[in-house]
Amino acid sequence: MSLRVRPALPDDDAAWNSFVDSHPQGSPFHLTAWRDCIRETFGYQPRGLLVEDAGRIQGVLPLFLVSSPLSGRILLSSPFAVYGGALFSCEEARLALKEGLENLARAEKVQYVELRNAWDSQCLGYERVRRYVTFTHELAGSEEELLYTIPKKTRNLIRKAVKCGLASRHASDLEPFFRIYFTNLRRLGTPAFPRDHFRRILKAFAGSVYVLEVLHENRPVAVMLTFEYKGAIMPYYGASDREFNHLAPNNFLYWDLMRSGLQRGLRVLDFGRSKNIPEDGVFFFKSQWGSQMRELPYEILLVRRRTLPHISPANPRFSPFLAVWKRLPLWVTNRIGPLLVKWVP
Repeated sequence: MSLRVRPALPDDDAAWNSFVDSHPQGSPFHLTAWRDCIRETFGYQPRGLLVEDAGRIQGVLPLFLVSSPLSGRILLSSPFAVYGGALFSCEEARLALKEGLENLARAEKVQYVELRNAWDSQCLGYERVRRYVTFTHELAGSEEELLYTIPKKTRNLIRKAVKCGLASRHASDLEPFFRIYFTNLRRLGTPAFPRDHFRRILKAFAGSVYVLEVLHENRPVAVMLTFEYKGAIMPYYGASDREFNHLAPNNFLYWDLMRSGLQRGLRVLDFGRSKNIPEDGVFFFKSQWGSQMRELPYEILLVRRRTLPHISPANPRFSPFLAVWKRLPLWVTNRIGPLLVKWVP
C-alpha cells in the first residue's frame, strides 16, 4: 500500500462523501455539506485532509482554520459540531493522517488542534479532554416495548404530555423555532446563531433534516432541528417555551422522535453531547431515559500553546459574561449574538 496524504479539493467531494457514508463512524458533520454551511455562515477556512492509495480514499479528516480572540489561531474538527475527528480504513491511514495533521498545524502556526472524536477508534493519540458524554437509546421492539425501556418517572411524564393533548408536526415556518430557541439561548447565557445558519443546514441536508414542532392548542411550545443519518435520529438544536414546561413538552418531543423513528425502521436515538457534570440540567434530563452513556474521547494536540484550553460555559472565568448576557433584552442578544458566536465554535 502506497499512501499519500494531501489537502482535500472540491473535485474530491463525491468520493469524500462516499467514504464518510460507508464508514461506521461517519457522521453528518464529516460530510462536505457541513463544511459548506460552516464556511458560508462563519467564514472559517476549510483545511480538510485525505489519505489515498492509488486514487482511492483511505482516510479523511475534516478541519477548519479558526481565529478567535479567546482561542487564538487553531485547527478544529469540526466547528459547532458535537462529532468530528478522523475516519480511516487502516492503521497506516491513521498514521498518515496524524503526520499530515502535525505538519499542517506547524505550517499554519496554530495554538492547538481540537479533534471532536465520537469513538475511541478514531483517536490519533493526543491528550484526551474528558469533559463531555453522549447518550444513545436503541429503537427496537414494539412501541409499547420501547416505552417500557424508559424509566417510570420519565414514562409518566410522557403519558402526562399525551393526556394534555400535545401533538407534533414538521415545521413549515421557522419563526416559531427562532423565537423559542433564541429565547432559550439568552436564558443560558449563550450567543444566538445567525438565522442563515439554520436555513443553510435545512437546504444543504434536505431530505435528512427537519424542524419538529410540539404543539399545544396549535401553538408551538417546543422545537428541535433534527438530523437523520445512517439509521440514527440526532436531535440537535432545540428548546421549549418555559411557560409550558408543566406540560412536559421536551419529554413529548423526544418520545415522538423515538416512536416515529421506530415506525420508520431507524435504529437509535442519539441525544448528542452533554457536559459530563451530573448536576447539569441537560445531563440530568438525558440521563433519565434509560439510555446508554459513553464518554466522548475528544483530543487536543498542543502546538504553540502549552496548557489545555477550556473555552466553555462551564469555565468559571466566563461566569460574569454569562450573568450579564442573561439580563440583556432579547433583541440585543439576537443582534449581537451572531457577531460573537463565531468566537466559540
